[in-house]
Order: sequence, then C-alpha cells, then structure tokens
Amino acid sequence: MCNLYSQTKGQQAIIALTKSMRDSVGNLPPLPGIFPDYSAPIVRTGSDGVRELTLARWGMPSPAFALEGKKVDRGVTNIRRASSPHWRRWLGPSSRCLVPFTSFSEPERTPQGKSQPVWFALDESRPLAFFAGVWTNWTSTRKVAEGPVTCDLFGFLTTDANREVGAIHPKAMPVILTEPDEWETWLAAPWAEASKLQRPLPDGALSIVARGEKKDEAGAA
Repeated sequence: MCNLYSQTKGQQAIIALTKSMRDSVGNLPPLPGIFPDYSAPIVRTGSDGVRELTLARWGMPSPAFALEGKKVDRGVTNIRRASSPHWRRWLGPSSRCLVPFTSFSEPERTPQGKSQPVWFALDESRPLAFFAGVWTNWTSTRKVAEGPVTCDLFGFLTTDANREVGAIHPKAMPVILTEPDEWETWLAAPWAEASKLQRPLPDGALSIVARGEKKDEAGAA
C-alpha cells in the first residue's frame, strides 16, 4: 500500500501538462514527503467546468463498517475495489482527479528486520506523472483535537503490481497515468472507458531511485 509519495515539481509544470485554467493553491513548495491526511495538489474539473489545480487532504471517507466504534475517520488512501457500493458514487468524471507525483514509496523489510521506504519513479530525473485519483467534499472528524471539519479529500486507485514494485510489494501498486490521452480519459470519459486505466504500468517502466529515507528530495524543479 502506497502511503508515502513525493511531488517536487513546480506548479507551472503541473498546469502546463494538464492544461489547467485555474490555480487555487497559492505558492506550492516542493513536497518531498506526502503522508496520509497531508494536503497535496490535485487536478480536477470544477463545478463550473473549468479544469483547476487545487489542494485536498489525502484520505477518502472510510466505509461505514470500518468506522464502527471509532471516534475518528483517518481516511482511505488507496482504493482497489472500485466496484464496491461505497466507491461507486465517486467514479463519475466530476469526482475524478489527477494526483501529481514525482516518486512514490513502498516499504521494504531489511535483513535486520526493519522497514524502510523504497522509492520508485519513472526514471532518475523523477519526471512528473499522475495517479488516477478520486475526490469528494466531506464532513468528518479526522483528528479528535480538530473536531468535525468539512474539506476536500482525495485518494487514488491501485491495481496489480508490475515487476519492479512486485519485487518489494507484491500485493499492489498505484494506478499511474503517464500520457496526455490517459489524463484526458481519466478526467472526462464515461466510467466504462476510464475503468480500463486501472492496470499496472508495463514491466520495466519504473526504476528504484532511492532507499531508506522518508523523503525523496531529488528531482526538484
């Protein structure tokens, strides 16, 4: 499960690639370590039909059964079973988003029995790519001290692991979109077409670019 990723490219690069017409994030610094419930950039279609770059908190609303007896909803970062009734409400184009990233990590068990992050990217330069995400505006208690809050939340889809990720984390990898036609399909196409993008990258498409640190600061631009 991917619960740590980085986004170190400038917002103008995101805007240019996705043809976003509105930017509401202000000054976006490099984000070398994005953890669950952190705010991070997403690209979505606004209620007025304008494509926009904005911020949301990482972690979609949890299913009701997962919240029984709990005071907080820490959110669901990775979504695998899109056919679940809980997720189907957010599969339309108005609820889909692109989540920009430059690298992501999966945990590796060292010979000493410790867990360390292994960072994956498209190559050593950490080019910008996107997770296939969904978002919603939701009211929930994320932290007891914070109390109920209404905010935009996001998560991204996962799928079977390809060869590189599978060697570290056999169960799954994020759904990654690397081509403009994929970005357009994810943001605008009917689900029957967009759902075909829930598949692993081809073997050989990812490289291990770092190990051991909880941040990946390389490739900032």
